[in-house]
Amino acid sequence: MNGPLTAVEVSQTAAWIASVQLPNGMIPWFDGGHCDPWNHTESAMALVLAGHRAEADRAFEWLAATQLPDGTWCRYHLAEGIEDPRRDPNVGAYVATGAWWHYLRTGDLGFLSDMWPAIEGAVGFVLRLQQPGGEVLWSMDPDGHMGSYALLTCTSSIHHSLRCAVAVAECLGYERPEWELAADRIVEAIVHRPGSFAPKERWAMDWYYPILSGALSGDAARERIESRWSEFVLDGVGVRCVSDQPWVTAAETAECVMALDAIGMRDNAVLLLDWTRHLRDDDGSYWTGCVHPQCVRYPGGERTTYTAAAVVLADHALYGYGASAGLFRGETLPGVVDVAGIVEPLTEG
Repeated sequence: MNGPLTAVEVSQTAAWIASVQLPNGMIPWFDGGHCDPWNHTESAMALVLAGHRAEADRAFEWLAATQLPDGTWCRYHLAEGIEDPRRDPNVGAYVATGAWWHYLRTGDLGFLSDMWPAIEGAVGFVLRLQQPGGEVLWSMDPDGHMGSYALLTCTSSIHHSLRCAVAVAECLGYERPEWELAADRIVEAIVHRPGSFAPKERWAMDWYYPILSGALSGDAARERIESRWSEFVLDGVGVRCVSDQPWVTAAETAECVMALDAIGMRDNAVLLLDWTRHLRDDDGSYWTGCVHPQCVRYPGGERTTYTAAAVVLADHALYGYGASAGLFRGETLPGVVDVAGIVEPLTEG
């Protein structure tokens, strides 16, 4: 067992992420790559955790500057221009998670107040795309045409972001009961109506994200993990991104670590986090993934900022201290609607 990352290792990884950041604050996936607001925010969270406050603040300033008047962001940005102009409510809503994390680390109420308009706009867009059953449509075209289906991973992530947004609102003295209701309706959809989501059962994120987001907990969550553990986990290697291919990714492995930690499966979480070590490079970066049994790095030997950030955040969840360490355990957040004991475990649609 390797144990937690050392302070030097965390600093090294954060410095690598900062080295990829552009002068305007945008954090692409890799040098010359595109950026999406969700992974950009995840990288900014790792930066503020490691004490790179100036770089983290520039990242949040970029988010505020690129938000569109309707509260949305384009899905993919390039150094100059837009790669994919569609709007994605999940990638936008994650700004609330990032802003709350920043506040938990720094205690900077002024920062939180500055980010409030962006958070309010992002949540407003989520509410526009939420359906009567609670699920949230995954996208909207630039012309206003909404996507025809919802995704379980995206809606689950939005649930956690909504809870963070409510925490921000309460901290700033605002009341937003409709945001809490929207989060509760998502839980109802995930637990009671899993058929509301497009079938993506082969993807690992659909397996663990209802748990990582806090929408599913207790016995139902543990049963969900155990029922497909052998499909998604390659012993000694990590979590496959899809169940039918030997493609292990460090980001999915790290996120699964946080999901396991959230439901008290710490021994499994520690084991998975330990397995991310083989994807760490000498400069503190992390390879996106590898194909086994050859252990060929993929795609194309790619090292990604969001992957490095996910590992740092997972390490903090298991071994860190302070309010941010418990964020993905639901600490510092409003409670989740209690459906324990009155429903069957979530099943695939």
